[in-house]
Amino acid sequence: MLSILGVGVCCPNAELLDLNGIKGRDVDKNLLPSGIRRRTSSNTRMAVTAASDACQHSGIDAATVPSVFASLGGEIQVTDSLCMVLPDQDALLSPTQFHNSVHNTTAGYWSIITGSQQPITAIAAEFDTFAIGLLEAWCQLQFYDQPLLFVCYDELWPQYLCPPIGEQAFACALVLQRDDAIAGNALGKINQPRWQSGAEKQVGEPLLTFMRSAPAAVAIPLLSAIQQGISKESILLSIGGYDWVADLEI
Repeated sequence: MLSILGVGVCCPNAELLDLNGIKGRDVDKNLLPSGIRRRTSSNTRMAVTAASDACQHSGIDAATVPSVFASLGGEIQVTDSLCMVLPDQDALLSPTQFHNSVHNTTAGYWSIITGSQQPITAIAAEFDTFAIGLLEAWCQLQFYDQPLLFVCYDELWPQYLCPPIGEQAFACALVLQRDDAIAGNALGKINQPRWQSGAEKQVGEPLLTFMRSAPAAVAIPLLSAIQQGISKESILLSIGGYDWVADLEI
């Protein structure tokens, strides 16, 4: 079992948070120094807000923990803008945009602003991204006695790419620690993610619609249970493919 020490949620659309009973907030631009803020995307600012809130909630120093950053599309807006320029042989690519187009851009900026030299993993697994990211965190924590930060996020996408993916932006973060290594209180405990056929049926259509439009929003059933203090079995962690689930014990 993993203990959940802290939670952070960031969504620019406050109405969606209210509709789904989730406590979160909009992007906090002040978390990034002005020089870095000008170069970063909304994706990075959103993920940093959620990650910072989770670390603050758990009372840990963000610079001291390893982390797993999970995103389906990564810097999809920047990558798309670069691809639009490529057909023009006379156009010059922006070095800043090229630098910011890699999938681990957000993870890199997180290490810069926190001064962390801890290991960071960047991962993507289509609609299973949250579940596989959580599984990666679970595997890494079998070797760590210290906490680990898990962040899942996706920004708004250009809608001609793959609608309805990216119609909404959402980011969440969890600070996790192996249960036998924890000293103090936790919000709850979660076991190893597993596959369970038919688990998607437990979620209503309005929430499924939100999940399909914001890949990281598959975390909402888990986040809702944590914030409400409700133990649940077989909480859905993915959609559109394998039905990954986990059990939450409060």
